[in-house]
Order: sequence, then C-alpha cells, then structure tokens
Amino acid sequence: MSDILIVYYSSYGHVELMARAQADGASRVAGTRAVVKRVRELTPPDIAKAAGFRLDQAAPIAEPGELAQYDAIIFGTPTRFGNMASQMRNFLDQTGALWATHALVGKVGSAFCSTASQHGGQETTLTSFHSTLLHHGMIVVGLPYTHKDLTTLREVTGGTPYGASCVTGADKELRMPTALELDMCRFQGEHVARITSQLVAGRKASS
Repeated sequence: MSDILIVYYSSYGHVELMARAQADGASRVAGTRAVVKRVRELTPPDIAKAAGFRLDQAAPIAEPGELAQYDAIIFGTPTRFGNMASQMRNFLDQTGALWATHALVGKVGSAFCSTASQHGGQETTLTSFHSTLLHHGMIVVGLPYTHKDLTTLREVTGGTPYGASCVTGADKELRMPTALELDMCRFQGEHVARITSQLVAGRKASS
C-alpha cells in the first residue's frame, strides 16, 4: 500500500478541481490511497469574500508536519506573478523541521498549477516547486510526453513536462479546466502513483 497526498491551494475552484482529478488518476493504481487536502487561506475573510473566493471547499486543511506520513505528495497552486501563491509558499516555508530531520528524503514530489493566460508563468511556477522539493531530497516527477496531448493543437490548453496545468482565461472568457486539462491531471496522478508503488515495493523487498 502506498499513500499519496494531493495538497493544494485554490482561490476560485480551478486548482481544487484539478486536485480531485489528480486523486482520481492516482487511485487507478492498485494499492494506492489518495488523500486530498488544502492549505490555509491567508487572505482576510472579508477581502476573500468580496473577491469571490471559494471559502467552502470540502477538502480538510493540511498541516505541514503531516507530509512525512505520505509516500508521495502532489502540490497544486494557481500562479501569482510567475510563482506559486503565497498561501502555498507559506505552507512550504513551515516545513523546516521536516528538512532538519530529513523526513521527506526519498519521497516522491510532483506539482501542477493554473494561470489566467497561456504565457502566465506555468513553467516557472512548477519549477519553483521543484527547487523546494529537491532541497528536501525528494524524487521529482513531472508529466512525461507519453501523454500525447502535451503536444496537441486542438485547443488552447495547459500542459507542460514539469506538471499538468490549465489556462483559465479571465472576465467574459473565464473557464474551468477543460476535459483535456483534467485528463492531464489524471495521467500525472497515475504516473506518480505507479512510480511511488514501485519504490515502496522495492523498499519493502530490501528490508
């Protein structure tokens, strides 16, 4: 059995929906338990409500210390100026105790994100995760080109080898993740789960 945590931050529900798709994909792998949680909202409630944030998301709140309980962690965030949202950065900045005890060394780490525009920093956001995960000694997994739709031109879409992504648009063109983008998330979740399952089985066999 391998345990995978999908932990995300979502203001408007895009990344929340993607997190559920990642969990669906991971659950395709036999012996995998996928758990979806979210990080705390840092925006003052009155401002968040005025901005239309989704404040009633079903996922429970994750605590930084619990990351050590999982064999793999998949992180999701919207992009803020080409980087992860401050809510997610704040969460990761609280993992110093895990770093000091090498608690995440050898665990699998992966990431996904959303942006409003096609060139809004998806790749820089995902690689900013990778830097943190490598400092923790994690095994970084992305979204391989075996998922053929990484090269599709059928629609305006997210999708990078660094991780799944979506393009939300804005104002009258605002949209939720498309079926194609959610399929990328499921593929990534399954890919992470298969690698994690093999690592866990190998460690058990050698112990």
